[in-house]
Amino acid sequence: MKISILIGTRPNFIKVTQFKKCAAILDPNIKITVIHTGQHYDEKMADVFFKQFNLLPDHYLNIAPASANKQIADIMIKLEELIDKIGKPDLLLVPGDVNSTMAGALFANKSGIKLGHIEAGLRSFDRTMPEEFNRIVTDELTDLFFITEPSGLEHLKNEKRDISKIHFVGNTMIDTMVAFENEIEASPVLKDLGINSAKFVLMTMHRPATVDNKAEFEKLIQLIEHVSINYMVVFAIHPRTIKNAKEFGLYDKITNNKNLICTEPLDYFAFQKLVKNCAFILTDSGGIQEESTFRQKPCLTLRPNTERPITVTEGSNTLLTFDIETVKSYIAKIEDGSYKKGKVPEMWDGKATERILKIISTKL
Repeated sequence: MKISILIGTRPNFIKVTQFKKCAAILDPNIKITVIHTGQHYDEKMADVFFKQFNLLPDHYLNIAPASANKQIADIMIKLEELIDKIGKPDLLLVPGDVNSTMAGALFANKSGIKLGHIEAGLRSFDRTMPEEFNRIVTDELTDLFFITEPSGLEHLKNEKRDISKIHFVGNTMIDTMVAFENEIEASPVLKDLGINSAKFVLMTMHRPATVDNKAEFEKLIQLIEHVSINYMVVFAIHPRTIKNAKEFGLYDKITNNKNLICTEPLDYFAFQKLVKNCAFILTDSGGIQEESTFRQKPCLTLRPNTERPITVTEGSNTLLTFDIETVKSYIAKIEDGSYKKGKVPEMWDGKATERILKIISTKL
């Protein structure tokens, strides 16, 4: 059996690290081919991730930076050229909700290839997010739905999907955390950043609603200034965030704060060591909501919605409007011990990849 996995961004890489290893153990007749579109074009960082995970793609499509429309078209064209050379797989597996995910789904549909979707059924119900459109289109074309949480099942049922094709398997991103726990613990990042206590806050902010608007960016600076009174703040800062800070005339507010450490994108082990050891997390990102829930680490997500509701209903994540006083009140709850503890969701146990492969073996 031939399975091709299409990845394009760093969050995608994290979700597929265990497939080749699990396939080799479960059934040597399962042949896994990993295809990297190049959607994330920081190849230096991509190479670091691949080396850490011992996951070198078998094929690169090498698409160039471009608009979403051109990227999706280029992926489909180059994927067709590649499949013509190497032969059709029995299944194309796509993780997540990025442009590469949807491009793979469209290609599979037009090429008569069965499609499996990892993280199927997640919905934010916010059509202003490009990821939401990618999720909906991908699930419209999917043959095997692999869901991470019960909300995925409910959404797919409401969309009248075939229940026999929906499989609750757990979270493959957690598989990676479990598999590399020793490497995460061994990361020297705390020493490298000069952090000698757990009294630091990890921050990631990159969504346009947060950093592309000057008024919102000024609120972000106010929040950093408040938090940094009592904590070191480690800000894993996106290049676009730096660019906007300079354009808004706010860059000095970042560089002059002695309790703020701005880092370039970190390798996986380093970032997970920070998640594991911080006091709490401030974010507008997606994956870290799940990572913090697995670590049972308080996470304040400055967004009105999430496609990962189990991190709120069962986990340690809280959605907040970006109101400084509201955020302060939740930080106070964390500090006085009244913030919720959360629990690790069902099947987030490091075995999701194995479950997916067993299902594929029986369904194809």
